[in-house]
Amino acid sequence: EIGNGFEAARITGEQNADEMRMGNDGKPVFLSNNAGGILGGISTGQAIVARFAVKPTSSILTPRKSIDKDGKDVEVMTKGRHDPCVGIRAVPIGEAMVACAIADHYLRHRGQT
Repeated sequence: EIGNGFEAARITGEQNADEMRMGNDGKPVFLSNNAGGILGGISTGQAIVARFAVKPTSSILTPRKSIDKDGKDVEVMTKGRHDPCVGIRAVPIGEAMVACAIADHYLRHRGQT
């Protein structure tokens, strides 16, 4: 999610709009960054703010209820070496995916100029 993301759906357009004014140095400045630094797919020059979520792994060692091929109730337990938390590895993966998306858009822009 970029900027306020889903939170933006709970507020008005007036509350979510990133207003601008002239800064003391004569350059335009934003009064907020609700859009997360990206408007219409174009960088506003502000910090890019993004969040992502990771679902919990289903490969846990706790027995879980399921059914077999005949529809009978069974308990299933994952065996082997599985990580109960992938969150530690998810952060650099998420960062890399965002970097790839930004690089892709940069290259598209360069290809048009």
